[in-house]
Amino acid sequence: MNFIDQMKYRYQTFGVVERLIIILVACFFLPFLFRTLLYLFSIPFDQFFTWFELSASFEDLLYRPWTILTYAFFHGDFGHIFWNLILLYFSGRMMVNLFKPQLFVNTFFLGVLVGGATFVLSYNFFPAFQGQSPRLIGSSAGVMAVLIFMCSYMPYKDIRIFVFNIKLIYIGLLFIALDLIQIPVNNAGGHLAHLGGALIGFLYQRNISRGNDFGQWISKFWRSFSTLFTFKSTRVRKVYRSPNPQPKPNHKDVKQEKIDEILDKISQSGYASLTKEEKELLFRAGNS
Repeated sequence: MNFIDQMKYRYQTFGVVERLIIILVACFFLPFLFRTLLYLFSIPFDQFFTWFELSASFEDLLYRPWTILTYAFFHGDFGHIFWNLILLYFSGRMMVNLFKPQLFVNTFFLGVLVGGATFVLSYNFFPAFQGQSPRLIGSSAGVMAVLIFMCSYMPYKDIRIFVFNIKLIYIGLLFIALDLIQIPVNNAGGHLAHLGGALIGFLYQRNISRGNDFGQWISKFWRSFSTLFTFKSTRVRKVYRSPNPQPKPNHKDVKQEKIDEILDKISQSGYASLTKEEKELLFRAGNS
């Protein structure tokens, strides 16, 4: 098995959380490789991220509607993606251990969509942001949705951190508080997106507990999308043959044996002992 085949096999054995992390890591490193390629051909790289970043401008969103989703697959620096992936793995593994993987997919992308919408609406509604049109990247809103979903589902679960335990709900409340107090300080759009993701995570869990899965359409879309990253294996059909195949029984021989059995039955018990089917078979044999 060569290296490529090993990578395909390992990818197929991963769960949905690990697969999403692999995609996010790939999207983080690919732009750096792409930048090197463009540099060698003296092509400017400045406009690359504008095709994937979410702009706070309604006009930009109208021309690039896909950015409401693609912004979540790119990160600004290593620290940004590192902590997002740590938290995603921590909360995502808890979720898939208790629910179907589709629910994790629904929750994450609901957080991405609602977090992005919160970012755009905030910069077009609050007076403090008038005249500003920043851009947003990062999967934090989706991660927050998964984390807060689990905090709402099992708030008093003990989580081991170093040498002490802490209730899961306090971890969620800590992240929400940090986002709230940092809005006036820096990266206001990012913190607002986090809060939007946290809100939809909470609401989604409450609806799921009532049997209302309003995010089910996302898992259907994800299944179609994930097939692009699924490697299909070719099945080999094996045919086993006996070294000494037995000849198929001749139909005439089988029929003759049956007739001989009927004749023996007549000689022993008389014609009246035959069944209706045996009489018909004997009649057809006599006329053939």
